[in-house]
Amino acid sequence: MRELGKHVARLTRGGDIILLSGPLGAGKTTFAQGFGAGLNISEPIVSPTFTIARELEGQFPNGNSAHLIHVDAYRLGGNAYAPGQNAVERLLDELESLGLDEELEDPSDNTIILMEWGEQMAAALAPERLEIHIDRPLNTDGTDTTTNTASNELTSNGVRTVTFIPVGKSWQTFNITRNIR
Repeated sequence: MRELGKHVARLTRGGDIILLSGPLGAGKTTFAQGFGAGLNISEPIVSPTFTIARELEGQFPNGNSAHLIHVDAYRLGGNAYAPGQNAVERLLDELESLGLDEELEDPSDNTIILMEWGEQMAAALAPERLEIHIDRPLNTDGTDTTTNTASNELTSNGVRTVTFIPVGKSWQTFNITRNIR
């Protein structure tokens, strides 16, 4: 996942928004660590679950400065709605209170937004984005002793399946297989 994150970072440019989704333990933060390495970010990339967002400075492969906003939207969009408020309005309010609404609407030329758990706000906030879904394998080796059948629980072992969904005109030419080393 780190190598894939590093590779994707090398294909991005300022203004890009990337949304990571998948179950707990799928590798979203590991992908983000590789992504940070691909942007020459020296600070450790950790899950920003409790801080919601971290801003990190790095460098694009061409030498220009890169500003990464790493967001964990897991705790956003709770159920404490105002009367008559829908989920999208609630998310927008939360993002505004964090100062992220303007960055999502119009990221600056050297800013990349990498958002974990962002799928619930994707269509409402970012018409131009790269969605990356990471699936964990099922544990078919384990057996449920009460039913004597495979447990089929998610496992952290095994091969991940990663699906890339480019959305919007700016992502039409995105090709992850191009220039893989």
